Amino acid sequence: MKNLLANLDRLADFDEIVDVRTPLEFAEDHIPGAINAPVLSNEERVIVGTMYKQVSPFEATRVGAAMVARNIANHLDTTFAGRPRNWRPLIYCWRGGKRSGSMTTWFNLIGWQARQLEGGYKTYRRATLDTLGALPAQFGYIVLVGHTGSGKTRLLQALRQAGAQVLDLEALARHRGSLLGALPGEPQPSQKSFDSALVGVLRGLDRARPVFVEAESRRIGAITLPESLIATFHQGACVEVEAHHDDRIAFLLQDYGHLFEAPAFFKEQLAKLVGLHSRERVTHWQRLIDERARAELFAELIDLHYDPAYARSSGAHFSQLGHATHFMFRPNDADSVEQARALIARLGETAIALT
Repeated sequence: MKNLLANLDRLADFDEIVDVRTPLEFAEDHIPGAINAPVLSNEERVIVGTMYKQVSPFEATRVGAAMVARNIANHLDTTFAGRPRNWRPLIYCWRGGKRSGSMTTWFNLIGWQARQLEGGYKTYRRATLDTLGALPAQFGYIVLVGHTGSGKTRLLQALRQAGAQVLDLEALARHRGSLLGALPGEPQPSQKSFDSALVGVLRGLDRARPVFVEAESRRIGAITLPESLIATFHQGACVEVEAHHDDRIAFLLQDYGHLFEAPAFFKEQLAKLVGLHSRERVTHWQRLIDERARAELFAELIDLHYDPAYARSSGAHFSQLGHATHFMFRPNDADSVEQARALIARLGETAIALT
Protein backbone atom coordinates (compact mmCIF):
# COMPACT_ATOMS: atom_id res chain seq x y z
CA MET A 1 0.00 0.00 0.00
CA LYS A 2 2.97 2.33 0.39
CA ASN A 3 2.87 3.35 -3.29
CA LEU A 4 -0.83 4.22 -2.93
CA LEU A 5 -0.17 6.95 -0.34
CA ALA A 6 -0.28 10.67 -1.09
CA ASN A 7 0.59 13.59 1.17
CA LEU A 8 -1.37 16.75 1.87
CA ASP A 9 0.65 18.84 -0.58
CA ARG A 10 -0.84 16.88 -3.50
CA LEU A 11 -4.54 17.73 -3.00
CA ALA A 12 -4.67 19.61 -6.31
CA ASP A 13 -3.51 16.49 -8.20
CA PHE A 14 -6.84 14.74 -7.67
CA ASP A 15 -10.24 14.99 -9.31
CA GLU A 16 -12.15 14.50 -6.08
CA ILE A 17 -11.52 14.16 -2.35
CA VAL A 18 -13.51 11.41 -0.64
CA ASP A 19 -13.99 11.40 3.14
CA VAL A 20 -14.97 7.89 4.24
CA ARG A 21 -15.51 8.75 7.92
CA THR A 22 -18.97 8.69 9.51
CA PRO A 23 -21.47 11.49 8.79
CA LEU A 24 -20.95 12.81 12.34
CA GLU A 25 -17.19 13.04 11.87
CA PHE A 26 -17.67 14.68 8.48
CA ALA A 27 -20.14 17.22 9.89
CA GLU A 28 -17.68 18.28 12.60
CA ASP A 29 -15.04 19.15 10.00
CA HIS A 30 -13.60 17.94 6.73
CA ILE A 31 -11.16 18.94 4.04
CA PRO A 32 -12.82 21.73 2.01
CA GLY A 33 -14.49 20.36 -1.10
CA ALA A 34 -14.54 16.75 0.11
CA ILE A 35 -17.61 14.56 -0.32
CA ASN A 36 -18.75 12.11 2.34
CA ALA A 37 -18.96 8.43 1.37
CA PRO A 38 -18.87 6.69 4.77
CA VAL A 39 -17.71 3.10 4.90
CA LEU A 40 -19.25 2.84 8.38
CA SER A 41 -22.41 4.63 9.50
CA ASN A 42 -22.52 6.45 12.83
CA GLU A 43 -24.24 3.45 14.40
CA GLU A 44 -21.96 0.87 12.78
CA ARG A 45 -18.85 2.61 14.08
CA VAL A 46 -20.26 2.44 17.63
CA ILE A 47 -21.05 -1.26 17.20
CA VAL A 48 -17.53 -2.07 15.97
CA GLY A 49 -15.91 0.02 18.71
CA THR A 50 -17.98 -1.67 21.41
CA MET A 51 -17.14 -5.14 20.04
CA TYR A 52 -13.44 -4.25 20.00
CA LYS A 53 -13.54 -3.52 23.74
CA GLN A 54 -16.10 -6.06 24.95
CA VAL A 55 -15.64 -9.06 22.63
CA SER A 56 -12.29 -9.09 20.82
CA PRO A 57 -10.31 -7.11 18.25
CA PHE A 58 -10.61 -10.06 15.84
CA GLU A 59 -14.41 -10.20 15.98
CA ALA A 60 -14.65 -6.42 15.70
CA THR A 61 -12.41 -6.44 12.63
CA ARG A 62 -14.36 -9.30 11.01
CA VAL A 63 -17.75 -7.67 11.56
CA GLY A 64 -16.41 -4.25 10.61
CA ALA A 65 -14.90 -5.59 7.39
CA ALA A 66 -18.28 -7.00 6.35
CA MET A 67 -19.95 -3.66 7.04
CA VAL A 68 -17.25 -1.78 5.11
CA ALA A 69 -17.54 -4.15 2.14
CA ARG A 70 -21.32 -3.71 1.95
CA ASN A 71 -21.05 0.07 2.19
CA ILE A 72 -18.33 0.29 -0.46
CA ALA A 73 -20.48 -1.86 -2.76
CA ASN A 74 -23.43 0.47 -2.18
CA HIS A 75 -21.31 3.54 -2.98
CA LEU A 76 -20.08 1.89 -6.18
CA ASP A 77 -23.69 1.35 -7.26
CA THR A 78 -24.76 4.90 -6.36
CA THR A 79 -22.32 7.69 -5.52
CA PHE A 80 -19.52 6.57 -7.83
CA ALA A 81 -21.53 4.84 -10.55
CA GLY A 82 -20.82 7.50 -13.16
CA ARG A 83 -17.15 8.15 -12.52
CA PRO A 84 -14.97 7.76 -15.66
CA ARG A 85 -12.18 5.22 -16.07
CA ASN A 86 -9.45 7.87 -15.63
CA TRP A 87 -10.94 9.26 -12.39
CA ARG A 88 -8.33 10.09 -9.71
CA PRO A 89 -9.81 10.26 -6.19
CA LEU A 90 -7.96 10.99 -2.94
CA ILE A 91 -9.45 9.04 -0.05
CA TYR A 92 -9.04 9.70 3.66
CA CYS A 93 -10.35 8.61 7.05
CA TRP A 94 -9.43 9.63 10.61
CA ARG A 95 -5.75 8.71 10.56
CA GLY A 96 -5.12 6.99 7.22
CA GLY A 97 -5.99 3.50 8.41
CA LYS A 98 -8.25 0.62 7.45
CA ARG A 99 -11.33 2.60 6.46
CA SER A 100 -9.65 4.67 3.75
CA GLY A 101 -7.24 1.83 2.95
CA SER A 102 -10.13 -0.51 2.13
CA MET A 103 -11.76 1.86 -0.32
CA THR A 104 -8.41 2.80 -1.89
CA THR A 105 -7.60 -0.88 -2.49
CA TRP A 106 -10.95 -1.67 -4.11
CA PHE A 107 -10.89 1.44 -6.28
CA ASN A 108 -7.47 0.53 -7.63
CA LEU A 109 -8.60 -3.03 -8.32
CA ILE A 110 -11.42 -1.54 -10.39
CA GLY A 111 -8.91 0.52 -12.36
CA TRP A 112 -9.23 4.00 -10.86
CA GLN A 113 -6.04 5.77 -9.82
CA ALA A 114 -7.09 6.17 -6.19
CA ARG A 115 -4.69 7.26 -3.47
CA GLN A 116 -4.95 7.28 0.32
CA LEU A 117 -4.11 10.45 2.24
CA GLU A 118 -1.15 9.65 4.45
CA GLY A 119 -2.07 10.33 8.08
CA GLY A 120 -5.71 11.02 7.19
CA TYR A 121 -7.76 13.83 8.68
CA LYS A 122 -5.37 14.11 11.64
CA THR A 123 -2.64 15.26 9.25
CA TYR A 124 -4.99 17.84 7.73
CA ARG A 125 -6.05 19.10 11.18
CA ARG A 126 -2.43 19.43 12.29
CA ALA A 127 -1.62 21.41 9.14
CA THR A 128 -4.63 23.67 9.75
CA LEU A 129 -3.44 24.52 13.27
CA ASP A 130 0.11 25.12 12.02
CA THR A 131 -1.25 27.48 9.37
CA LEU A 132 -3.34 29.38 11.92
CA GLY A 133 -0.22 29.81 14.04
CA ALA A 134 1.57 31.72 11.29
CA LEU A 135 -0.69 32.97 8.48
CA PRO A 136 -2.77 35.62 10.36
CA ALA A 137 0.39 37.56 11.24
CA GLN A 138 1.22 38.03 7.55
CA PHE A 139 -1.52 40.64 7.04
CA GLY A 140 -1.94 44.25 8.07
CA TYR A 141 -5.28 44.91 9.79
CA ILE A 142 -7.48 47.96 10.15
CA VAL A 143 -9.68 47.27 13.17
CA LEU A 144 -13.19 48.66 13.58
CA VAL A 145 -13.66 49.40 17.28
CA GLY A 146 -16.58 51.13 18.91
CA HIS A 147 -19.54 50.92 21.24
CA THR A 148 -22.23 48.29 20.91
CA GLY A 149 -24.92 49.48 18.51
CA SER A 150 -22.62 51.71 16.49
CA GLY A 151 -23.01 49.35 13.51
CA LYS A 152 -19.48 47.97 13.17
CA THR A 153 -20.66 44.78 11.45
CA ARG A 154 -22.86 46.74 9.06
CA LEU A 155 -19.94 49.03 8.25
CA LEU A 156 -17.69 46.02 7.67
CA GLN A 157 -20.22 44.60 5.19
CA ALA A 158 -20.47 47.99 3.48
CA LEU A 159 -16.68 48.19 3.21
CA ARG A 160 -16.69 44.86 1.40
CA GLN A 161 -19.31 46.20 -1.03
CA ALA A 162 -17.19 49.32 -1.51
CA GLY A 163 -14.24 47.20 -2.64
CA ALA A 164 -12.26 46.85 0.57
CA GLN A 165 -10.73 43.59 1.74
CA VAL A 166 -12.49 42.36 4.88
CA LEU A 167 -12.36 39.47 7.33
CA ASP A 168 -15.83 38.88 8.79
CA LEU A 169 -15.18 36.68 11.82
CA GLU A 170 -18.75 36.86 13.09
CA ALA A 171 -20.07 35.53 9.78
CA LEU A 172 -17.63 32.61 9.97
CA ALA A 173 -18.58 31.96 13.61
CA ARG A 174 -22.31 32.45 12.94
CA HIS A 175 -22.57 34.62 16.04
CA ARG A 176 -22.68 38.37 16.60
CA GLY A 177 -20.08 38.21 19.30
CA SER A 178 -21.98 39.74 22.22
CA LEU A 179 -24.03 38.33 25.07
CA LEU A 180 -27.09 38.45 22.81
CA GLY A 181 -25.22 37.41 19.69
CA ALA A 182 -26.59 33.92 19.04
CA LEU A 183 -28.37 33.75 15.67
CA PRO A 184 -31.88 32.32 16.05
CA GLY A 185 -32.19 28.82 14.64
CA GLU A 186 -28.60 28.77 13.42
CA PRO A 187 -26.10 26.75 15.46
CA GLN A 188 -22.46 27.74 15.48
CA PRO A 189 -19.97 25.60 13.56
CA SER A 190 -17.61 23.34 15.45
CA GLN A 191 -14.25 24.83 16.40
CA LYS A 192 -12.55 22.60 13.84
CA SER A 193 -14.95 23.64 11.07
CA PHE A 194 -14.45 27.32 11.94
CA ASP A 195 -10.67 26.89 11.82
CA SER A 196 -10.86 25.27 8.39
CA ALA A 197 -13.12 28.03 7.07
CA LEU A 198 -10.83 30.72 8.51
CA VAL A 199 -7.78 29.22 6.80
CA GLY A 200 -9.71 29.17 3.53
CA VAL A 201 -10.63 32.86 3.83
CA LEU A 202 -7.13 33.93 4.86
CA ARG A 203 -5.58 32.10 1.92
CA GLY A 204 -7.88 34.06 -0.39
CA LEU A 205 -6.73 37.45 0.91
CA ASP A 206 -4.10 39.66 -0.72
CA ARG A 207 -1.21 40.24 1.67
CA ALA A 208 -0.32 43.49 -0.12
CA ARG A 209 -3.66 45.04 0.87
CA PRO A 210 -4.96 45.93 4.35
CA VAL A 211 -7.67 43.78 5.88
CA PHE A 212 -10.61 45.41 7.67
CA VAL A 213 -11.77 43.40 10.68
CA GLU A 214 -14.19 44.06 13.51
CA ALA A 215 -12.77 44.14 17.03
CA GLU A 216 -13.55 40.88 18.78
CA SER A 217 -12.75 39.29 22.11
CA ARG A 218 -10.94 35.96 22.20
CA ARG A 219 -14.24 34.12 21.97
CA ILE A 220 -17.17 34.60 19.61
CA GLY A 221 -19.87 32.59 21.31
CA ALA A 222 -18.42 29.08 21.61
CA ILE A 223 -15.63 29.74 19.08
CA THR A 224 -12.09 30.61 20.18
CA LEU A 225 -10.05 32.81 17.85
CA PRO A 226 -6.42 31.85 17.11
CA GLU A 227 -3.93 33.57 19.38
CA SER A 228 -1.84 34.71 16.42
CA LEU A 229 -4.84 36.50 14.89
CA ILE A 230 -5.80 38.21 18.15
CA ALA A 231 -2.23 39.33 18.82
CA THR A 232 -1.82 40.75 15.31
CA PHE A 233 -5.01 42.73 14.99
CA HIS A 234 -4.64 44.06 18.54
CA GLN A 235 -1.63 45.90 17.09
CA GLY A 236 -3.46 47.08 13.97
CA ALA A 237 -4.52 50.58 13.02
CA CYS A 238 -7.90 51.45 14.54
CA VAL A 239 -11.05 53.12 13.26
CA GLU A 240 -13.30 54.09 16.17
CA VAL A 241 -16.85 53.83 14.87
CA GLU A 242 -19.20 56.29 16.55
CA ALA A 243 -22.95 56.74 16.32
CA HIS A 244 -25.52 58.93 18.02
CA HIS A 245 -27.17 57.41 21.09
CA ASP A 246 -30.63 57.33 19.50
CA ASP A 247 -29.21 55.70 16.37
CA ARG A 248 -27.60 53.01 18.50
CA ILE A 249 -30.88 52.21 20.25
CA ALA A 250 -32.68 52.08 16.90
CA PHE A 251 -29.97 49.81 15.52
CA LEU A 252 -30.27 47.38 18.44
CA LEU A 253 -34.05 47.40 18.07
CA GLN A 254 -33.64 46.42 14.45
CA ASP A 255 -30.95 43.77 14.95
CA TYR A 256 -32.01 42.29 18.29
CA GLY A 257 -35.73 43.07 18.50
CA HIS A 258 -36.48 39.44 17.58
CA LEU A 259 -35.32 38.42 21.06
CA PHE A 260 -38.58 39.76 22.49
CA GLU A 261 -40.34 36.97 20.57
CA ALA A 262 -38.36 34.42 22.62
CA PRO A 263 -38.69 35.94 26.12
CA ALA A 264 -37.55 32.86 28.05
CA PHE A 265 -34.32 32.65 26.04
CA PHE A 266 -33.80 36.43 26.31
CA LYS A 267 -34.20 36.32 30.09
CA GLU A 268 -31.84 33.37 30.33
CA GLN A 269 -29.16 35.36 28.48
CA LEU A 270 -29.61 38.38 30.73
CA ALA A 271 -29.41 36.15 33.82
CA LYS A 272 -25.76 35.55 32.91
CA LEU A 273 -25.09 39.18 33.86
CA VAL A 274 -25.71 38.49 37.55
CA GLY A 275 -22.30 39.01 39.11
CA LEU A 276 -21.50 41.90 36.81
CA HIS A 277 -24.74 43.57 37.89
CA SER A 278 -26.96 43.21 40.93
CA ARG A 279 -29.71 40.62 40.86
CA GLU A 280 -32.21 43.44 41.35
CA ARG A 281 -31.03 45.22 38.20
CA VAL A 282 -31.08 42.06 36.11
CA THR A 283 -34.57 41.22 37.41
CA HIS A 284 -35.66 44.72 36.40
CA TRP A 285 -34.32 44.15 32.88
CA GLN A 286 -36.14 40.83 32.69
CA ARG A 287 -39.33 42.59 33.73
CA LEU A 288 -38.86 45.05 30.86
CA ILE A 289 -38.93 42.04 28.51
CA ASP A 290 -42.36 41.06 29.86
CA GLU A 291 -43.51 44.66 29.46
CA ARG A 292 -42.08 44.69 25.90
CA ALA A 293 -40.33 47.95 26.78
CA ARG A 294 -37.84 47.46 23.95
CA ALA A 295 -36.32 50.91 23.65
CA GLU A 296 -36.06 51.34 27.41
CA LEU A 297 -34.30 48.00 27.85
CA PHE A 298 -31.78 48.56 25.07
CA ALA A 299 -31.07 52.10 26.30
CA GLU A 300 -30.32 50.76 29.79
CA LEU A 301 -28.16 47.94 28.45
CA ILE A 302 -26.15 50.49 26.46
CA ASP A 303 -25.73 52.93 29.34
CA LEU A 304 -25.27 50.52 32.24
CA HIS A 305 -23.64 47.46 30.69
CA TYR A 306 -22.15 47.80 27.21
CA ASP A 307 -20.59 51.26 27.40
CA PRO A 308 -18.88 50.73 30.78
CA ALA A 309 -17.57 47.37 29.54
CA TYR A 310 -16.17 49.01 26.40
CA ALA A 311 -14.50 51.74 28.45
CA ARG A 312 -12.80 49.12 30.63
CA SER A 313 -11.55 46.84 27.89
CA SER A 314 -10.86 48.70 24.66
CA GLY A 315 -7.78 50.67 25.66
CA ALA A 316 -6.19 47.65 27.29
CA HIS A 317 -6.36 45.52 24.13
CA PHE A 318 -5.74 47.80 21.14
CA SER A 319 -2.34 49.44 21.23
CA GLN A 320 -3.18 51.92 18.44
CA LEU A 321 -6.54 53.04 19.83
CA GLY A 322 -5.08 56.34 20.98
CA HIS A 323 -4.28 57.15 17.35
CA ALA A 324 -7.60 55.93 15.97
CA THR A 325 -9.43 57.55 13.08
CA HIS A 326 -12.82 58.63 14.43
CA PHE A 327 -15.71 57.94 12.08
CA MET A 328 -19.31 59.00 12.69
CA PHE A 329 -21.52 56.29 11.21
CA ARG A 330 -25.26 56.33 10.57
CA PRO A 331 -25.97 52.59 10.87
CA ASN A 332 -29.68 52.80 10.05
CA ASP A 333 -29.37 54.83 6.85
CA ALA A 334 -29.58 53.28 3.39
CA ASP A 335 -26.32 54.86 2.21
CA SER A 336 -23.96 52.63 4.21
CA VAL A 337 -21.83 51.82 1.13
CA GLU A 338 -21.38 55.52 0.37
CA GLN A 339 -20.40 56.06 4.01
CA ALA A 340 -17.88 53.23 3.68
CA ARG A 341 -16.39 54.84 0.58
CA ALA A 342 -16.05 58.08 2.54
CA LEU A 343 -14.14 56.22 5.26
CA ILE A 344 -11.82 54.66 2.68
CA ALA A 345 -11.15 58.10 1.23
CA ARG A 346 -10.35 59.48 4.69
CA LEU A 347 -7.92 56.70 5.44
CA GLY A 348 -6.05 57.58 2.26
CA GLU A 349 -2.64 55.94 2.04
CA THR A 350 -3.40 53.69 5.01
CA ALA A 351 -5.86 51.76 2.89
CA ILE A 352 -4.14 51.79 -0.50
CA ALA A 353 -5.04 49.34 -3.28
CA LEU A 354 -8.54 48.67 -1.97
CA THR A 355 -9.98 47.80 -5.37
